[in-house]
Amino acid sequence: MAGLYDELLVLLHGIWSRRWIALGVAWGVAMLGWLGVALIPNSYESKARVYVSTQSLLEDKVGITQVQSQQELERVRSTLASAKNLEKVVRETDLSQGISGPRDVAAKISTLRENITVMSQADPSMIDISAVSADSSLSDGANARIAQQVAQKLIDIFQEENLSGDRTQTKQSIAFLDEQVAERAKQMEAADQRRVEFAQRYVGLLPGAGSISQRMDAARMEINQIDSQLVQAQSALSAMNGQLAGTPQSLPGVGASGGPSALGQAQSNLAGMRARGWTANHPDVIAAQREVDALRRQGGGSAGGGGGTPNPAYLSIKSMQAERAATVQALSARKAQLQGDLNAMMARQVDEPGIASEQEKLDRDYEVLKTQYDKLLADREEIRLRGEVKSETGSVQFRVINPPSVPTAPTAPNRPLLLLGVLIVGIGAGVGVAFAMGQLKGTFPTAARLERAIGLPVAGSISQAVSATQVAVEKQRMKWFAGASGGLAAVCLLLIVVEFVQRGMA
Repeated sequence: MAGLYDELLVLLHGIWSRRWIALGVAWGVAMLGWLGVALIPNSYESKARVYVSTQSLLEDKVGITQVQSQQELERVRSTLASAKNLEKVVRETDLSQGISGPRDVAAKISTLRENITVMSQADPSMIDISAVSADSSLSDGANARIAQQVAQKLIDIFQEENLSGDRTQTKQSIAFLDEQVAERAKQMEAADQRRVEFAQRYVGLLPGAGSISQRMDAARMEINQIDSQLVQAQSALSAMNGQLAGTPQSLPGVGASGGPSALGQAQSNLAGMRARGWTANHPDVIAAQREVDALRRQGGGSAGGGGGTPNPAYLSIKSMQAERAATVQALSARKAQLQGDLNAMMARQVDEPGIASEQEKLDRDYEVLKTQYDKLLADREEIRLRGEVKSETGSVQFRVINPPSVPTAPTAPNRPLLLLGVLIVGIGAGVGVAFAMGQLKGTFPTAARLERAIGLPVAGSISQAVSATQVAVEKQRMKWFAGASGGLAAVCLLLIVVEFVQRGMA
């Protein structure tokens, strides 16, 4: 431990013996460092905080979700530092002073992009905007004022992009969609005209709507239905003919007792059964027919008879027969017409095999255009409604929580701390130089170190003898050293005081 203590004393004695060198180096390093600190321009920062809320019940009703609104705000926040917006900031603040051309504007924009910050807090509705101005060619007051102007302009642009920007974007989108709707309408009109011309040439032969193949299929189905109806109508007509053949046209006269004859009564009963729709196989009809036949063979229909009268049953069946015959004729005519049109269209398809494909192409083009037209109309109405909700109902709430104020103190650099740090570095540099010179000089401060160096015992050492004159000179030098050292500390303190004074003046 004693050896370490002795070594420490030797080192301190070596540094102290070269104290003037250490003090000179400290003064030199400190002066250079203080000059560098003085050349660092002050940075003034202006901060602001805004609150943006996009919560709206009406927006949810029209399909604008909270996530979409927040994404829109995030887009505006991320594009706030675009070249276009920064050019607005440069031209509408004091940064425009001294600009002589596009090159100066580009340089200002590049510097400004590095000195502004737009960031969201934990609450996405809170957005912080900060701007820094550190132009060495301007005074502290000018830098502070520019920082406040830049922050305020960024707030104005942010509000403009969110509020009035929606209206401009909506108008542009609607104008574009109007042009597209008008163009699609013209294309649809032309496509529909081509379809009409094609239908007049080829498809007009068959009824209904759709393609040629669809119309032909519909015609075939209708013919099949007509065939079924025709069979039923012909069966009904045959039944009417059978009933009409078995019904007398007139009834015999009345008998001697003033009532109708037996034959007339039997025929009337039979006609009534057939009028009700009973067939010849019905048991009652068979019995009545047998009774009529028996009375005719007996000649019972002429006893006491007078002149005959028209048979009402016969007239009714005759009318029904005419109706059934007309139905059969109408169905046959309709079938013949459809069959003829179908044969004509099949002949055209044989002569011109591309008719069906041409019609399919025309219909497909028209449907595609109609689908696009309907979608464009829906999109236009949706955008118009969303734009009105955003711009007219005030769904975006924008408030400035902390307005940007003119900063009164620079945020960087921390000049007092730098001045003190330079002083410490200067002192350390001086001590280091003195220590290095002590290590490089070939002297032996103690007898023990000399013994270790030469390997021989040292008989003794003679201390330095100092005269009274030398003592007086040494005291005077100590006063000078103390004054020079105190002057170094005083200069550092003076620079710190000047810095605080300048801050107060700014």
